Amino acid sequence: MGMLKIAALFAVTALAEIIGCYLPWLVLKQGKTAWLLLPAAASLALFAWLLTLHPAAAGRTYAAYGGAYICVALLWLRFVDGMALTRYDAAGAVLALAGMAVIAMQPTR
Repeated sequence: MGMLKIAALFAVTALAEIIGCYLPWLVLKQGKTAWLLLPAAASLALFAWLLTLHPAAAGRTYAAYGGAYICVALLWLRFVDGMALTRYDAAGAVLALAGMAVIAMQPTR
């Protein structure tokens, strides 16, 4: 699987996880309808299934996924929560992506 496909898969996986956690947050913190828990559960099931599509071993996939998750979460912070990102957010994202790259692009046998 090419690096661009893997990166896109990581992004979609992170989005599924964030949606699956954000919807219950809306129910519990903002008093939204409990019906949001149904799409939340579906999104978390999608997240778990998407993780199985990654070509690397599970532990390596989870480790590399963390970098992608951080970046997608920061984009969520900016575009859904409407908060401006700081230079510390950007620096953390760069560091997380660097760590992800070291894990994901290691030579294979």
